[in-house]
Amino acid sequence: MTGPIADGGTAPRTASPTPSASPDITPPDSLVLRTGAFSWLFPRRGSLVAVALGALILFLVALGTFASSTGMSFTETLSGLFGTGDPATVMLVQDFRLPRIAVGVMVGAALGIAGCLTQTLAGNRLATPDVIGVNEGATAAVVASVVGSSTGMIGAWWLGPAGAVLAAALVVLCAGGAGHRGHRVLVVGIGVSTVVGAVTDLVMSRQNDNTAGGVFLWTVGSLSGRDWSVGTPLLVVLLVLLPFALAAGNRLQLLRFDDDTAAGLGVPVRRVRALALALAVVLSGAAAGIGGPIAFVALAAPVLADRLGGRSRVPVLASGLVGGALIAGADALGRVIAPVEIPVGVVTSVLGGPFLLWVLFRPDRGQGRP
Repeated sequence: MTGPIADGGTAPRTASPTPSASPDITPPDSLVLRTGAFSWLFPRRGSLVAVALGALILFLVALGTFASSTGMSFTETLSGLFGTGDPATVMLVQDFRLPRIAVGVMVGAALGIAGCLTQTLAGNRLATPDVIGVNEGATAAVVASVVGSSTGMIGAWWLGPAGAVLAAALVVLCAGGAGHRGHRVLVVGIGVSTVVGAVTDLVMSRQNDNTAGGVFLWTVGSLSGRDWSVGTPLLVVLLVLLPFALAAGNRLQLLRFDDDTAAGLGVPVRRVRALALALAVVLSGAAAGIGGPIAFVALAAPVLADRLGGRSRVPVLASGLVGGALIAGADALGRVIAPVEIPVGVVTSVLGGPFLLWVLFRPDRGQGRP
């Protein structure tokens, strides 16, 4: 501050304090990219994890191409893969084995994304689409399609998604809406799933052996005989719904706080919950309709993706990649560990038991997760 002094001079000006630099609020695993008025947080760790998981899936696809319970040698498989072998070998590898592996990866991706959305929506690591009646609804629709059949041939793939959607709609209707953080839907879903499952078992017990045997293989989860006739529709479903799932995951990130905080940040809470639930049901229903009710993938994929990619984001994409890798690995394992092929659903169930115990007893040090 300046002012006159006795000798007519001026008092020295006191230096004003230098303003402190604004704190850096960028997440530690992100890089800020700016162009003009727009900016984007580039997830460095998440991107590295996605690249690594993509490479793992390619390795597992290659491994699954050579894995076989038929005794085909590596050289024969390689000649069939490149089309230089005999016609039977080429047809077996290119027309049966490769499409089946690709379908398995897509089924796993759909289950992983659906599980991620459901767990984040409910705020519970044990919440999966199975709890809201997806598997039971898909099973009921498939069983209804073979009632009275003498061959036991399962109907079109879309019966699974249709049954899953109807069962989920019944759960939401009985719950009176999504409820607070989805807890009511999960509780009601357990009851509805039990009732629907009991009715399905009762119907199955009245069918002949051919019908029961044909449905049984599907109910344990199997990729046997899956080709591009079912793989192409599933690919379209994934391509259409993945952008919506990523957008819903971005909004669900804010729902990790309470509803009032999320609403104050501009999140339409009810619409986001409805969208996430609908996406989870359609994705898991499509996966169940094609591969059957494969257990534990929707539970394990988001948990593993969360551990790999960090907890600063909802790992929608990483969950899909982990799910695809789990199915590809389980399918390859089921074709080499026994003289006869073991369905992929049996392999995931055997491996999923210890994993479930690990999830239950592992201390969760993250924030915002029950």
